[in-house]
Amino acid sequence: MSSAAKVAEFDLEIEQVDGYQFRVKFDKEQYADLLLDEPHPLSSDVAPNASRILAASIGNCLSASLVFCMARAGAPIESIRTQVHVELVRNQERRLRVGQVAVKLMPKLGQDRAKYAKCLETFEDFCVVTQSVRQGLDVTVSVEPV
Repeated sequence: MSSAAKVAEFDLEIEQVDGYQFRVKFDKEQYADLLLDEPHPLSSDVAPNASRILAASIGNCLSASLVFCMARAGAPIESIRTQVHVELVRNQERRLRVGQVAVKLMPKLGQDRAKYAKCLETFEDFCVVTQSVRQGLDVTVSVEPV
């Protein structure tokens, strides 16, 4: 377990809707519920699965970090598009895993490109999700039947 000091926390709930479809209920009323599902042949593929949400989280976090860095540097980005490519692989036990995530950030820069170079050196360090995934997570699991 990490020795880092806790600065915030949140909880969410996940409930089964049907089969492999689950609804995520977030900790704030203003957040819409999120439906998750698994692709065929396991389920009906009516919503993204956890691997896609992880990829979206990584891409969103990196995008937001670059936007934040540029805004703090006084050279805000005009707009940004991000593409995330995920490769699924099988490990030695033939279990499906996220093997690689490639993120391509495409910011539309303003006039001050010198500040962009400085942000390129640091923005990834401030992406909570990407840096956490890169380092690995301390995840504990318990099963408590009701």
